[in-house]
Amino acid sequence: MADLDTTTIGVAIDVPEPYARELRDWRERSGDPQAKHVPPHVTLLPPTQVPATALPEIADHLAGVAALASAFEMHLRGTGTFRPVSEVVFIVVAAGIAQCERLERAVRSGALARPTQFPYHPHVTVAHGVPTERLDLVYEGLTGFDARFKVAEFTMFTQDGAGIWQPQRRYPLGA
Repeated sequence: MADLDTTTIGVAIDVPEPYARELRDWRERSGDPQAKHVPPHVTLLPPTQVPATALPEIADHLAGVAALASAFEMHLRGTGTFRPVSEVVFIVVAAGIAQCERLERAVRSGALARPTQFPYHPHVTVAHGVPTERLDLVYEGLTGFDARFKVAEFTMFTQDGAGIWQPQRRYPLGA
């Protein structure tokens, strides 16, 4: 949780409707406590505490990143897991991986330069921190999931005092 001098931000590509509702429903069905707090997304910058005074510089940085990027098609298909390293089931990014990787590197530079704990792997988390049988249920239940959509923007979120992620600003690609 951030104190008054810091803010926790994240940067992500939103999964649009109707796909977001389906993925949120599955996350709720799994019993994942984050289902109501974290909208379906592909992370570009994980939760990161920043000084509140740095937000204008960060906004400028993200606008610059977005301006240099182009819209692209994303294809989400099927499920994957990070088990046994992490108890996570996710939707696989089948197309748009290279574009996500370029965006992630650009976002995580300049004002947001940060080391990473794991190599970047674009995905959409659909179950995390739930019992194995629930992970298996989601893994099997979403095996046939298939969604294609145009990515034309990314969003900076802040985490409020209740731990809920609130969209703060959308950054159109190529603008």
